[in-house]
Amino acid sequence: MDLDFERCYRAVGSRDQRFDGWFYTAVRTTGIYCRPSCPAVTPKQENVTFFASPAASQMAGFRACRRCRPDAAPGSPEWDMRTDTVGRAMRLIGDGVVDREGVRGLASRLGYTERHLHRILSAELGAGPLALARAQRAQTARILVETTSLGLAEIAFAAGFRSVRQFNDTIQDVYARSPSQLRQRRAPEWEEPGTILLRLAFRAPLDATALLEFLAARTLDGVDSSTFHSYSRGLRLPHGTATVTLIPDERFVMARLWLADVRDLAPAVARCRRLLDLDADPVAIDETLAADPAFTDQVTTNPGVRVPRAADGFELAVRAIVGQQVSVASARTTLTRLLGRQVPGHIAAFPTAETIAELPDSAFRMPAARRASVRALAEAVADGKLELDAGGDREETVARLLEVPGIGPWTAGYVAMRALGDPDVLLTTDVAAQRGAKALGLPHTPAALEAHAERWRPWRSYALMRLWRSA
Repeated sequence: MDLDFERCYRAVGSRDQRFDGWFYTAVRTTGIYCRPSCPAVTPKQENVTFFASPAASQMAGFRACRRCRPDAAPGSPEWDMRTDTVGRAMRLIGDGVVDREGVRGLASRLGYTERHLHRILSAELGAGPLALARAQRAQTARILVETTSLGLAEIAFAAGFRSVRQFNDTIQDVYARSPSQLRQRRAPEWEEPGTILLRLAFRAPLDATALLEFLAARTLDGVDSSTFHSYSRGLRLPHGTATVTLIPDERFVMARLWLADVRDLAPAVARCRRLLDLDADPVAIDETLAADPAFTDQVTTNPGVRVPRAADGFELAVRAIVGQQVSVASARTTLTRLLGRQVPGHIAAFPTAETIAELPDSAFRMPAARRASVRALAEAVADGKLELDAGGDREETVARLLEVPGIGPWTAGYVAMRALGDPDVLLTTDVAAQRGAKALGLPHTPAALEAHAERWRPWRSYALMRLWRSA
């Protein structure tokens, strides 16, 4: 990652929040590293070093600033955009793969040896996979210490540490405080038992209304629900299930989590951030789109439109197949029938691929061809032939999706945009997108729209969201 010193120092001097998560500022005279927007006095140039990750800062001997909490900054938008090994590795580490499968498991997923993967990540981020996972482990532990009444030994193993001693040493190294000292900041006792409250940071602006409206129109009884100001859903996580309620605010998104197993905190946070596209760089996106006169007024009026993504790639793919060539309302009705009778007010995770694959034909209540597509998808995911998580290879996953009977370019593109996080998808054959283009005075035939949209790269997924809103 190219960390131009002058550019980074100017961002620190202006306390520019847009750069939070892109890089970290370490001050040699204090031994502290901060996010660029830290309100502390700007350090002298000769005392500053810039790092690409908290892990690199920690490896160099710096501790996290207690004032700006750099470990809680939004993630770098680069990891959402990039499809190379580093981008995929960062998404998988964020989802807790190293804690569950070790570096060997991460390397195997990416198709490299452990040594070569360490070399790649160290060259770009200043830290290898173990150090990157350790930094995330420390943040997870801090959250549990400060927001729950769990015992410290229990927190140590829940956060992924192999011993209490390792937990104590890491917390002391990263935060210059012991776990018991961090516990003094714990939430009040009146908080609901079993609840973890988090503030999920994002880069402003955020059009929360557009996000909630999109998700609300597609809720399924028993899986997710929405109100005017919040969104709740079930999550399927590596060690169990969970439910989360997300409430956007001006400066952060409040997340209220109920976890069956606290070891799933890190992947739960990663999936919530991904669902609401909180690591995006809205200023860069809006600047590109606003350069097209068709979008200028819309961007000015509604800045910060995000792409609602997915907490469960398989669920999103099933929804996409069922939603082919039908209205959103019709797709919801069909999916509700597929899920069967639900307990009123109860939210649970979407069924697994194995469960869907074993359903009798009578449970689908949809055209035979569509039923066959859903079943083929479920079987491919259950057999491990198709992985629909954000850490997968996008091109390879799209190619395998197109091999599933009944899945064409529209469905594969929709899944790539929402489940795989591709920021540059444009569904030119989508009727609603064509209507939106026409409403904005843009070319609206597939070929003409495709040609015009070259100026929107690499943010065509965000342009598509604006076309849909204009339809």
